[in-house]
Amino acid sequence: MDVPELLESASLLVPEDTATENDITVRDIWDYLVHDEWEITLSLLEELGDARSLPLTFWEKLAEAAEQLRMERSAAWCHWRCSEIRNGVIRADLTLRAAAEARRTTPIHSGVLRPMWDIGHLSPIGGRSVSIAALWVENMPILQPGGRATVRLVPLTPAHWMHVRAGQQITMHEDRTVAGTAVILEVHPPATAMPTR
Repeated sequence: MDVPELLESASLLVPEDTATENDITVRDIWDYLVHDEWEITLSLLEELGDARSLPLTFWEKLAEAAEQLRMERSAAWCHWRCSEIRNGVIRADLTLRAAAEARRTTPIHSGVLRPMWDIGHLSPIGGRSVSIAALWVENMPILQPGGRATVRLVPLTPAHWMHVRAGQQITMHEDRTVAGTAVILEVHPPATAMPTR
């Protein structure tokens, strides 16, 4: 499929009553499609997708369109949303330790890091057991050491995270030391996978 077909197909998966914060609806998006404003269309469809839970196919089509348009950040975000649907997502308020207090001296880039998390599990011999989850920083491309932001975590093994609840504090590790502390804001389990294309 080419870009216009992908965007058209994705827009058909959005319920008509869905609107962005600026009251843009699917009907408005069709105007951009007719005028070959594909980048704008893609961005608005992403906003509509963030306003409402939409199927895996929607995000797959947007990811493919973003790749064809060479919109790397949009493609990464759409692939990330596919991962959230498959594996679930945990939103948390993360505070990284300052560079002088921790191993990390460089910023974290969204979608790149898969740190270990102490979420309360113990190993068979009673020691700490960690679980892995990829990390996406909301509303900013990077998070500096010592910084604080809302993050999205996609568990590598969703079953490990089933007991995690809003208000719970967890710790982030890149080695044996604590790299950051997070408070869980929301937990969304994996969606029932819908058939792709």
